[in-house]
Formats: sequence, C-alpha cells, structure tokens
Amino acid sequence: MDWLTRLEAPQNALAILTAMITPAVLISACGALIFSTSTRLGRVVDRVRMLSEKFEALAAHPDQDEMFEERRALIFTQLDRQTSRARLIQRAMTAFYTALGVFVSSSVAIAVVSAAARNFTWIAVVLGLLGSMFMLYGSVLLIVESRMALASIMSEMDFVWKVSKKYAGTDLAAKPTGGPFTWLGRKI
Repeated sequence: MDWLTRLEAPQNALAILTAMITPAVLISACGALIFSTSTRLGRVVDRVRMLSEKFEALAAHPDQDEMFEERRALIFTQLDRQTSRARLIQRAMTAFYTALGVFVSSSVAIAVVSAAARNFTWIAVVLGLLGSMFMLYGSVLLIVESRMALASIMSEMDFVWKVSKKYAGTDLAAKPTGGPFTWLGRKI
C-alpha cells in the first residue's frame, strides 16, 4: 500500500495530474488535425466526383468540344492527382489517429506508472515520443499533399488561361496581364 500513501500526498497527486496535462494538450492538437484533415478529404472526394462527372460528359460527346484532347488530358491528370492526394490524406489521418491513441495511452501510463511502478516512468516518455513521431509523420504527409493540391490548382489555372486566351479574341489576348501589383519583380 506504499503507492496509495504516495498518491495521498498533495504534491505527488498534483505532480501526477500536471504530468498528465501534456498528453491531454497533444490529444487536443491531434483532434484539431484530424478534424481539418477529414475536411480536406471530404473536399478531395467532392472534387473527384465533380471531375468524374465532367470526364464522363466529355467522353460521351467528344465532338462537341474543340479542345477535347487538352480538356481530356487535364481532367485525367487532375483525377490522378486527386487520387494521390486522397491516399496521402488517408495516411495522415491514420497517423493522427495513431498519435491520438498513443497520447491517450501515454496519459494513462503516467497515472499508472506514478501510482504503481515508479521504476517504469520511461514508458510514459516513450509513448509521448512515439505519439509525437506519428504527429510529425502525419504533418509531413499533409505538407506533401498541400504541394500536390497547389500543383493541381496551377495546372488547372494554366488550362483555364489557355482556354480564355483562345476564346477571348486577339484584342483581349494581346493586352498586358497580371494587374497593377508585382511580387518579386513580376506582375501578379
């Protein structure tokens, strides 16, 4: 019953609760990352559905579009990128859920080790580090995914620019573009 007397001392109980707060903060951070990542996944799924509908409509009537080949190539490339993005987001979510479970385990381990087995405090540290590594891995996956999203947007904007120049006519296409603002010496 030595562990019970250790817990009854206010400073020991406070130290245990204080130690358990750190994983709780990381649990909250994982929850926020899971929420934002699932939102991203939902947006990718919506985008794939929209692109799929466009692709089917385009394939059904290829003769109705002067830029059929370019549009078909763009949509196919976009679908490929969105699929890769969805896979990365799914891996990131798996990493965040794993980190969440490890941080909950870490919090429980802090309480159990503090109460029952003071010689095994390293278990809580290892669990905390493991959870942090999963959060880092998930974050790296989201960085890669956001770069893919940017590449997808840029290729689509390049296509929109190509189409708009084709249909704008020579008078509009010959005008300078970019607006009045510059960024690093280039018009934006």
